[in-house]
Amino acid sequence: MAMYKKTLKGDFDTMLDKLHKGILNNSASASYEDGSDFEKNDVRFAVRVYERYSIMGSNRVSMTVTLIGENDNLHVTLITSGGSQALFMKINTIGEESFLDTAIDVIEGR
Repeated sequence: MAMYKKTLKGDFDTMLDKLHKGILNNSASASYEDGSDFEKNDVRFAVRVYERYSIMGSNRVSMTVTLIGENDNLHVTLITSGGSQALFMKINTIGEESFLDTAIDVIEGR
């Protein structure tokens, strides 16, 4: 498992759309699996799950994107999982880290 967290300023819908397009466009095998949205008063919450094929692990890797927004205050958490073929411990997390980097690049504007 690999994780990234960041608090930033911006528009909720713009960031959610930017993340969605950036994840799908920067990985040929990435797919959008499902998502959920919630809103109460000024707080918005979105969860998205993506998958992609990891060549290094010869398997699928998933990434959960959580975006929370209140006005222009945003908090995003990215968590990847999968990508290891070991039975009792993870020995290959390259696929997870690489998938995570695609979303980090979007957030950081790289």
